[in-house]
Amino acid sequence: MTSFSTSPGTRDILPPDAGRWRAFQGIFEEVAATYGYRYLIPPMFEDLGVFLRLGEATDVVTKEMYDFEDKGGRRVALRPEQTASVCRAYAQHRPVPPWKVWYAGPNFRYEKPQQGRYRQFDQVGVELLGPCDPDADAEVIALAWEFYRRLGLRQITLSVNTLGDEGDLQRYTTVLQAYLESRVDELSEESRVTLTRNPLRVLDSKRPADAAVVAGAPRIVDQVGDAARSHFEGVLSVLGSLGVPYAVEDRLVRGLDYYRHTTFEFSSSALDAAHVAVGGGGRYDGLVEALGGPPTPGVGFALGLDRTLLACDAEACFPAPDPSVEVFIVDTTGGREATLLADELRKSRRSVDRAYEQRSMKSQMKLADRSGARIAIIVGTDEVAAGTIVLRSMETGEQRTVVRSEVVSEVASLLGGVA
Repeated sequence: MTSFSTSPGTRDILPPDAGRWRAFQGIFEEVAATYGYRYLIPPMFEDLGVFLRLGEATDVVTKEMYDFEDKGGRRVALRPEQTASVCRAYAQHRPVPPWKVWYAGPNFRYEKPQQGRYRQFDQVGVELLGPCDPDADAEVIALAWEFYRRLGLRQITLSVNTLGDEGDLQRYTTVLQAYLESRVDELSEESRVTLTRNPLRVLDSKRPADAAVVAGAPRIVDQVGDAARSHFEGVLSVLGSLGVPYAVEDRLVRGLDYYRHTTFEFSSSALDAAHVAVGGGGRYDGLVEALGGPPTPGVGFALGLDRTLLACDAEACFPAPDPSVEVFIVDTTGGREATLLADELRKSRRSVDRAYEQRSMKSQMKLADRSGARIAIIVGTDEVAAGTIVLRSMETGEQRTVVRSEVVSEVASLLGGVA
């Protein structure tokens, strides 16, 4: 018999971990809502051209895209990230700015799987389209910072930088390329290849062979004009006012070509030094226009679920939610009573489980104990004849007989809440 398993770079998220993912997204939704962001669900795949705007020199486009021709002859790609999809949605539907949306869900990149990094990976994020205001940049950073705090993370650090405007970045790229070419013999083979495509990406290298060259690279801040410098100083001022700690990292760049002005990254000092980034983002003032929309400034971020949850594990915070049910029904009369009692309690919004296949009392009590339920409801032929049930505390073993018709109120009195 043929046996199947998950494809490389993918995996099943089983209970209780799947519940932890849901809780993660739920907290993010709560935080985003307090900042005025609303939920957007972009499609899982787009016209390939949407993602080509990420930059034809980026690894995402050149090596990592899952792109294919569909049965209608269209060239499409599974989304490698969601900012481009959000900007395409804005260009297509033209909502009134400022447009504040958040998203959650899987993305796809064909890359080597590693700790906290998979070919199918989930992110949560926000995008704020419309204003070109330092306050907007600071707001999205503060939102992410608050989310990390809500998870219980305390070993998160924030690095910020500015890439300047388009002219500033072009000047810096020219200066940086000249510097790197002058020291090309000192670079790793991988960075030499990167240099031919995108000199900025060499600054991202974590390879020991590149460390000295990267450390000596010219700083982009020296190429930034007055307007971009003023914008960046405004962002830092607001972050200071909000009490969000940061460090200016003048080697920080982002991996996609659309970024301008503010760029930022969150790292966890609780993680292994080779895998510390847990999220990041920045400003991208030309992406909507590149996708057919009007000139529209934008700023946002994306946070990785896998890496962030690894940080939570390292700090022993945000455990998986308790999967236990509240009530377990033990029915030795054939199962019909368990069906009816479970239905009644579930309609009163209680979590209930039961046994099947007419198991013995002993077997059902073992299942009740394994379920983590606080209460077991026991019903046998004597209880059915008398119109009663037995409520048993799984914590103390104490039990009492109550009227069957009052099951909802009796359970409420033991567990708390409204009957």
